[in-house]
Amino acid sequence: MTITLEHKQCLIAGNGILPIKMAQNAKNNGLEVVAISLSNDNCRELKKYCSKVYSFGCGQLDSIKKVLIDEGIKQLTFIGKVSKTMILKRPKFEPTALELIKKATRLNDDMVMLIIIEELNKIGITILDQTIFIKDSMVKEGVLTKRKPTPEQMADIEYGYKIAREMGKLDIGQSVVMKEKMIMAIEAIEGTDQCIKRGGKLARRKNAVVVKVAKPQQDKRFDIPAVGLKTLKTMRRYGANVLALQTGETIMVDQAKMIEYANKHNMVIIAV
Repeated sequence: MTITLEHKQCLIAGNGILPIKMAQNAKNNGLEVVAISLSNDNCRELKKYCSKVYSFGCGQLDSIKKVLIDEGIKQLTFIGKVSKTMILKRPKFEPTALELIKKATRLNDDMVMLIIIEELNKIGITILDQTIFIKDSMVKEGVLTKRKPTPEQMADIEYGYKIAREMGKLDIGQSVVMKEKMIMAIEAIEGTDQCIKRGGKLARRKNAVVVKVAKPQQDKRFDIPAVGLKTLKTMRRYGANVLALQTGETIMVDQAKMIEYANKHNMVIIAV
């Protein structure tokens, strides 16, 4: 379905540079962007590309809704990681957020996001596909580095891919760390980098394979899997030298820099 973009767009920004890329691309295409930042790490950069930048905690849903109404927002994009630590650092929960949490049957990522989206739909706001403004960051099929995976590594990739997809069905996590057809770690609430750290240690910091995929039921309005240079640096530190991603369903942040880093350190990046 083709969506006609409103001139005025809202960005709800989590951590990292993806929100900055979204705002930059939208501005370059003649759109105005109003940002609601849930993080302190990219506020300054967002101000270069956004007409306004508001700063709120994750639980300040009433304040966020008021801004959206006052600004006349009709379309909104969620981009950037919203970690559990961000919620803990700014734990202020306004009445609507508290009421929604009480009503929730579970508090996994998908359920929380769907509750928030339903609440925003009530005030006439459409949540857009995260990839609309960052399509050039979606990974394409094939080996992206000079080094190719060995047959043994491909076996780990294939097995890890199946495990990660099953994990995704249960909305547990999106990443798995493998070594010699054994599962070293699966991602849960701690996030990808901590999963790599744990799995790498169990693999004795040598020859681990990291597989990251989208959930089979992935809602592209939120939580599309993403990797960046930090992921590769964590892998190198803990002895993982192969990164396998799901083709067309994973965001590579600063792809050129990631490939350059991987080539420099004799690592493999492959999209399957």
